[in-house]
Amino acid sequence: MQYTWNDIEQHIAACTQCPLGQTRNLPVMGRGSHEADIMLIAEAPGAQEDQQGIPFVGRSGEILDRLFRDCGLSREEVYITNILKCHPPGNRDPREEEKEACFPYLKYETFLLKPGIIVCLGRVAAQRIISPDFKITRQHGTWTYRRNCMLTATYHPSAILRDPAKYDEVKRDFQEVVSKRSDLMR
Repeated sequence: MQYTWNDIEQHIAACTQCPLGQTRNLPVMGRGSHEADIMLIAEAPGAQEDQQGIPFVGRSGEILDRLFRDCGLSREEVYITNILKCHPPGNRDPREEEKEACFPYLKYETFLLKPGIIVCLGRVAAQRIISPDFKITRQHGTWTYRRNCMLTATYHPSAILRDPAKYDEVKRDFQEVVSKRSDLMR
């Protein structure tokens, strides 16, 4: 069966594959351009996202928007999603069974989008998408190539909230994403 964006959104809205479906306020489907060549993947929605059903609307979203502005990107030209589509209580790390339950949705999003670049935001996303032993402090900004797609990871914007000194490192990582995107467009 060939899924559409609308099909995925309907499946996510009705999902009961793990207990998070019972504790969420709103599921959080990815947002952005369905023609984007850049896909950002984080671990899970936060409390604000759970209230609004939109990724990166809280303080981390403000940091992400600032990074976009500083690097010449906008939300309208990228696609932003999470591995989990529901907020884990207490903002805890997603459990393996939760990631496994949601992973098919992420696969369908990726299949429909066919991005040239995937940027993992944070350790949890990088370890699920790039490599289980990915070390965000040592490996952020490095690149992996897989199935006609370039993958990289950087710190999650929430890490900048905890340590503002990381902003310049993340900005450099995003500038490299923009540079790689330019190479794709040639």
